Amino acid sequence: MAHPRRPIHHPTSWAIAALVLAMLGTGCSPDSTDGDPATPTPSTRPAEATTASPTGTTTTIPGTTSATAPPTVEPPAPPAVFRAPRAIRTVRHLAGVIGPRHATSPAYAEAAGWSANRLRSLGYAVERQHFEVPSGNSWGVDVPAGTSQNIVATAADFSPSAPYLIVGAHLDTVPVAPGAEDNASGVSVVLELARLAAADDGGTRLPVVFVLFGAEEPRGPGDDDHHYGSRAYVAAMSPAQRQHLVAMVALDRVGVGTIVPVCTGGVSPLTVQRQLLRATTAEDVAASGCTDNQSSDHWSFEKAGFAAARVGSTPYAGYHSAGDVPSVVNPAQLRRAGTTMWTWLTN
Repeated sequence: MAHPRRPIHHPTSWAIAALVLAMLGTGCSPDSTDGDPATPTPSTRPAEATTASPTGTTTTIPGTTSATAPPTVEPPAPPAVFRAPRAIRTVRHLAGVIGPRHATSPAYAEAAGWSANRLRSLGYAVERQHFEVPSGNSWGVDVPAGTSQNIVATAADFSPSAPYLIVGAHLDTVPVAPGAEDNASGVSVVLELARLAAADDGGTRLPVVFVLFGAEEPRGPGDDDHHYGSRAYVAAMSPAQRQHLVAMVALDRVGVGTIVPVCTGGVSPLTVQRQLLRATTAEDVAASGCTDNQSSDHWSFEKAGFAAARVGSTPYAGYHSAGDVPSVVNPAQLRRAGTTMWTWLTN
């Protein structure tokens, strides 16, 4: 037997209004759930949270729980440390990949471009200082006249109107030698010191100009047949540069032996040499001193009246020969020279 269907009564507007009034009177809402800890009771008020806007102001978000983030603590910067493996990679590239690079050769131009790019990548402003070199005979090989270049790197905010230092090394070789010790070793230390100075955000005691000199190697037997790049650099210095240069150090043959030679040409005041020897003592590095070494780029500065010194010059079997290959260079000795120089630059 079928049951009669009951009529469906739709609520009228007055009924809905009554229901809403009843809910307001009891403080409830249609979605409230008894016992739900996330639902506030009439006796509690939700805290107001703030969020940081991109401009650094705070924005209040009503009805949310305040959560204060812990302050961000920047990790301390790692100490600036001389990295011998980085330096030895430079030696391997210059002597093992590029090879012999006399001052007017395409190989020298390649080495100069590679080195300039390395310095630019560290954030330095790099100038290529071109100069003319005569023809001559370099260690038994006739070499043509032509143009060579110095690579000069300065910090972006460098001013020659304030005291500064120069650290340099010659980039060229004699024609017969790959030049690992003479002088990719010195170049490698200069580039590593430049990296440290850039990473340490100017932590040196004075601003430093880093220079890679061309045409240091001889094109004849006399004093005027050497050091063309450093002589060209000194000749081009402005009055302000001359007035404010405090000291110059040349790094030349710094990767063999266990003792770090620190020398002058006999004209410079001994101030720089003594400072460097104190730095070797501070780093527990064995060192020796002399005052009769005129065979590197420091000599151009000494003759012009500047305080200067040379680091390096230990004798070795591969000197100016095809045997001057990367395996000759000892990373530990590069570290000794590099840490000595970094101590001198920062203390």
